[in-house]
Amino acid sequence: MRHYSFILFTMMGLLACNSPSAQQTGIENYYEAKKLFWGQLYAKGGETLYCGQSFGPSKGKQINVEHVMPMSWVMKKLNCPDRNSCRQSRTFSRIEADLHNLYPSRRDINQIRSSFPFGIVRGERRQYGQCDFEFDKRSRIVEPRPEVRGEIARAMFYMHERYDVRLHRRMGKLLKQWNRQDPPDAFERRRNDSIEKIQGSRNRFIDQPAAADRLRF
Repeated sequence: MRHYSFILFTMMGLLACNSPSAQQTGIENYYEAKKLFWGQLYAKGGETLYCGQSFGPSKGKQINVEHVMPMSWVMKKLNCPDRNSCRQSRTFSRIEADLHNLYPSRRDINQIRSSFPFGIVRGERRQYGQCDFEFDKRSRIVEPRPEVRGEIARAMFYMHERYDVRLHRRMGKLLKQWNRQDPPDAFERRRNDSIEKIQGSRNRFIDQPAAADRLRF
């Protein structure tokens, strides 16, 4: 009986690890996440999310880390008055540290994006040089370049499913469209593999993009 109980417990543990709702448990906080982000995930450099700007190992101060799903949305969900208070919560710290939600970004574009939702801005107003990123102050939405809209959508779906962070129906519908129009490429799949090795969880919407069509908001 004890033998069968052990087998059942082990199987339940494996199912929990592979469950779509399982949370990352490999990284305790954002400071640790940043070290792993630059030291392992982007150790050789890479490309910024919103602008497609290449950078090397010595990235400089103009490149920083962007949370695709804004942490202010998570703070609202957890009813935290401020970020420092939120960081007293182990749950928030692990959400903030989840590498699937972290991408390199130009510091100025990261600040402009802030916590505004994604959408389509009318017209092609290039306000940031060659960077194909638009911000509509009146509508309070930002529009990323077409080449990364799928990556953004899948990161948002992951955070929505893993941590139950709400997405409004209108934006969810648009993100589903972006997911279909811009499927995962080889880099995104390799990044998913690397993150799994570091923190122990995958983004299933990269492995199975069609799964996003079944999400409800």
